[in-house]
Amino acid sequence: MLNKILNYMQITESIASSGQPSDSEFAVITDAGYNVVINLAMPNSENAIPSEGHLVTANNMIYIHIPIPFDVPELFHLQSFIKIMESFSDQKVWVHCVKNYRASAFLYHYLYKSQGFSVTEAQKAILPSWEPNEIWQRFMNLDQK
Repeated sequence: MLNKILNYMQITESIASSGQPSDSEFAVITDAGYNVVINLAMPNSENAIPSEGHLVTANNMIYIHIPIPFDVPELFHLQSFIKIMESFSDQKVWVHCVKNYRASAFLYHYLYKSQGFSVTEAQKAILPSWEPNEIWQRFMNLDQK
C-alpha cells in the first residue's frame, strides 16, 4: 500500500513523491506501475539504503540518483532534475528523498517552470507538514527559466 510509505504524496496521475521507502516498499512502488525512481537524498542520509539502486533495478524500474546536499541545493541540481523529469514525461515516476522535503521543492519547480502549472497548482507538490527553512525558501524562489 502506497499510503504506508513515509510522507507519500500522489502529485499527478504519473508522479508520486515520498520520504525514503523501505526495502520492501520498492516492490509496492513497482506493483503500482511506476517505471522510474529518482532519489534526491545524499548516500549517507538518514535511513539511506546502500543497495537502493540494486533494489530498484531488481524490481524492473530505472534508478536515478541525484544527491542533493540538504544545506546547499543548487540551480544546477534543479536543471538536471528538470531535464531528467522531462525525459521520462511519458513514464510513471517516483521521486523521493529522506522526508519528502527536497522532492517537494524540486517537484514544485518542475511543475511550475517546466509543465506550466500555476503557482497554486504546483504548490500542491509540497509536503503540507514541511516548513522550509531560509535555505529552502530561497531555493523555492529561484527563477531558472
